[in-house]
Amino acid sequence: MKIIKAVVFDMDGLLLDTERISLKTFMEACHENRFEPDITIYYRIIGTNSAMTKTILTEGYGPSFPYDAVTTSWREKFNQEAYEKGVPLKPGVWELLSFLEHNRVRMAVVTSSRRDIAIRGLGNTELLKYFEFVLGGDQIDNGKPHPEMYQKACQQLVLLPGECLALEDSDNGVRSAGGAGLQVIQVKDILEPSAEVRALGYPVMDSLMEVQNHLKGRFSL
Repeated sequence: MKIIKAVVFDMDGLLLDTERISLKTFMEACHENRFEPDITIYYRIIGTNSAMTKTILTEGYGPSFPYDAVTTSWREKFNQEAYEKGVPLKPGVWELLSFLEHNRVRMAVVTSSRRDIAIRGLGNTELLKYFEFVLGGDQIDNGKPHPEMYQKACQQLVLLPGECLALEDSDNGVRSAGGAGLQVIQVKDILEPSAEVRALGYPVMDSLMEVQNHLKGRFSL
């Protein structure tokens, strides 16, 4: 692994343990509207922005899917569960951020969530102070898996892609970061990496604690 000048973090499922909440509240919203979703279609939206999410759900579930009613209820349920009760953190978050800060590694967040939602979630958990900026899915034209988001992050950092490490949990995020030329580590969340993404050859780890140990042992920051 090359010397790294910045680490670019995904947010949902990587820093914040929100993907399980998202799935739970999506299912509740569907059942509330008398719709039984195919979970494999839902899994395809993980790591995508709102525009791509709408495309995947409406095309995947077809004309019988009550998109507007489900997404309105889903958003309300998710916000209540995640933000009003407090967003849980993924294991190892504090330790990794402190480790990188101590070693003067720059940090940023690149998320498919809207920037205002991301700022709220990170602010509520007191993580926001660690990051130079937060780039949201509403600030780019092409969401993950397109590389635009990570390309823009590198431009804002004024660094070459190869000088940055992306930490991602989703296949869509890995494709986005890898396509932009960043170094990538995939950290498992609710889904195992697909065979196609594993074939890309990026390291796959079980937790951010494992990431920290990997960085300690592989290169000097």
